[in-house]
Amino acid sequence: MTGICLAGGTVVDPGNQSGPTTRDIWICNGRIVAQPEASESGQFRRIDCSGRVIMPGGIDMHSHIVGPKVNAARKLQPELFSAELAGQGSQADWRTRGNRIVPTVIDTGLKYLGMGYTTVMDAAITPLASRQVHLELEQFPVVDAGFYLLCGNNHRLLQCAATGDVDNAAAFLSWLMNHCGGYAPKIVNPGGVELWKHKRDGNARDLDQAIDGWNTTPRQIIQTITRAANQLALPHPVHIHTNNLGMPGNWKTTLETMKAVDGLRAHLTHIQFHSYGGGNCDAGSICSGTSQLVEWVNSHPELSVDVGQVLFGRTTSMTGDGPLGHWLSELSGAKWYSHDTEMESGCGISPIEYRDRDLLNSIQWAIGLEWYLGVSNPWQVVMSTDHPNGASFLAYPQIIRLLMDREYRRECLGRLPEKVLKRTRLAEMDRQYSLDEIAIITRAGPARLLGMTDKGHLGPGAVADVTVYTPDDNFELMFQLPWMVLKSGVPVLEAGEMRSIPRGVTHAVHREMDDSADKSFREYFDREYSLRHGHLGRTQNPGQFSRQLAIVDTPSI
Repeated sequence: MTGICLAGGTVVDPGNQSGPTTRDIWICNGRIVAQPEASESGQFRRIDCSGRVIMPGGIDMHSHIVGPKVNAARKLQPELFSAELAGQGSQADWRTRGNRIVPTVIDTGLKYLGMGYTTVMDAAITPLASRQVHLELEQFPVVDAGFYLLCGNNHRLLQCAATGDVDNAAAFLSWLMNHCGGYAPKIVNPGGVELWKHKRDGNARDLDQAIDGWNTTPRQIIQTITRAANQLALPHPVHIHTNNLGMPGNWKTTLETMKAVDGLRAHLTHIQFHSYGGGNCDAGSICSGTSQLVEWVNSHPELSVDVGQVLFGRTTSMTGDGPLGHWLSELSGAKWYSHDTEMESGCGISPIEYRDRDLLNSIQWAIGLEWYLGVSNPWQVVMSTDHPNGASFLAYPQIIRLLMDREYRRECLGRLPEKVLKRTRLAEMDRQYSLDEIAIITRAGPARLLGMTDKGHLGPGAVADVTVYTPDDNFELMFQLPWMVLKSGVPVLEAGEMRSIPRGVTHAVHREMDDSADKSFREYFDREYSLRHGHLGRTQNPGQFSRQLAIVDTPSI
């Protein structure tokens, strides 16, 4: 037996223990193992971690890293790559190479790894783009990945919603997961994107608004897909981007969405963008609407949220919510790109800058922090910036400092427009996160919500994705660059230097299906789409893919 022993570090592993403790972590064949017999311990490479903090590898369950929308954002902003085009990028250190907003696929993986993250999920991929995404993930270094399939405006599922046919919706979701290599269904502005495709001012502003031509409503779409996903017992049931994102007064729509899925497992994403008070689409009236939403989440343990924290600076709005992309471009006057996908979805992309002297942007910043500090159970809230919509994922260390250092948070709040104090509750919130709570919202919690039982913890049997940090009173500095990162038991980052770049895996869900159901859906797809079902995922020419699929088998239907 040969392996590695991370010796004498302060282990933060909330999935297995209460509070940090000093102990050794033993690793063999890519997995965490129990402490071996004394006669075997000498065969382990001993790495002294005294005075350092050991956590599971970070997990980002909501980001935008691959696929058509990210590629369109890169093409829309060639100025972001000017340094690389001038030949400087090839000379730069891997930590600073490229841009922070929409880095290349390779740079994205390396930047995540350099921050101590070992798993990331792309939150919005159309089924028709799934093959392209698998090809791009062939370039994604080290870090494990997966993606959610956009389905809230899928024509087949709109038909199911109109008739309330949950069984057929479940069967079709299974078929999509199998053929696309996806991990979970994603609902974005249900019905609203379909309306947008047909008329410039089209959108769904109310959960009970009729969707032209479909005899259904956003409420029915949400309930049908969520019930279907729960019926399938998917590891991550459903990922919901509800209607009216970014609109003043949208907290009411968000609360109605929560009530619509009452009693079902569901995850509401980038909740900050859905928590605004005010009304009549008047940006000048915006204020925090988090109070009743947080109260609902605190009393409904089956619900979870990720935050979508806004931080100040330049970034890119990138969303499967086409009408929102157009609205933002009109609001800012910035360049804009829209892309529709037949039978499925659409997306909108526009550069954006958040300014700390802008009242609206400052309130958005405060609302995100209200969510972290207001949800009483950290297992129900997950760190995200909705990369790159609220900020780059590279801002996570700054968010950690804001959560762990109350005085720093107050100092930042004091630099914002005075009206922020009156329109949000942040000034009265004194909570400070512990290391355990940080480990939950960045590691253990996402793993649990994704149903990844062998990730996010350091107990025997877990994949040995481990990050070792050097403590610092400035928590932002502490979490910016780990002292060591191990991927599947292999040291890939050590003392700031990249040691190896192994290939990660792609997480996907598979479910056995009845042959007749599979045949029926294949025929439907080939009849209604311009492409054939064989073009989806990795079903065509599978030999050209070398990245391993980590398949989660779920009960057959």
